[in-house]
Amino acid sequence: MGTEHGEHTYEGGGRLRGLRAVVTGGGSGIGRAVALAYAREGADVLISHLPEEEKEAEETCRLAAEGGRRAVAFAADLRDERQCARLADRAVAAFGELDVLVNNAVHPAAWPEEAPGCPAERFDHVLRAHLSGMSWLTTALVPHLRKGGCVINTTSPQASWPGPHLLDYAMAKGAVVTFTQGLAAQLAGDGIRVNAVEPVPVHPDETATAYVLLASREAGPMAAEVRAATGGGPL
Repeated sequence: MGTEHGEHTYEGGGRLRGLRAVVTGGGSGIGRAVALAYAREGADVLISHLPEEEKEAEETCRLAAEGGRRAVAFAADLRDERQCARLADRAVAAFGELDVLVNNAVHPAAWPEEAPGCPAERFDHVLRAHLSGMSWLTTALVPHLRKGGCVINTTSPQASWPGPHLLDYAMAKGAVVTFTQGLAAQLAGDGIRVNAVEPVPVHPDETATAYVLLASREAGPMAAEVRAATGGGPL
């Protein structure tokens, strides 16, 4: 995947002016690109990052704050339920009510061939890395989302077209789609939209535009959708 995060190219138009967003995995990659795009569209952002990504997260915040928006970084390993709770507390302390939650964080060793241990341990590791933190953090933050707010989850084409050697990963991403659809139905009555983005290996800044759309008022009718972010290429 390309390394351009939009710091030199993304020009905002105020589509998210006044919103307050939490973006997990904001130290690098898609998370950084989303945080920068949100800030340039007028949102204040809190990003989570792994402890070892502190320098990268500080750079994300520096770039996000260039346009006068507030940017906060918080170190957390979201495979730990207690750290998810601390992240939620920090977000509420920073912003009070929230408008957007982007569940994007994945532990670096979340692919089956990179996960440690025997097959059973790898299976548990991959599912925990992709699913547990997303579920815990969403549960903690949904009560603080304002009506009209949204949750945006990151999935993958592997959810529909699993590779033969990535079944653990594909199962986890399939579960993200199921979580998105079920949560959308659950929260519809509260006026909270839930959707997902399905990125493929293009530049993160190209992918970020899908997250901007889903967070904006233009996406008011959209719920339980999975938006492909292909950069014009095939899935």
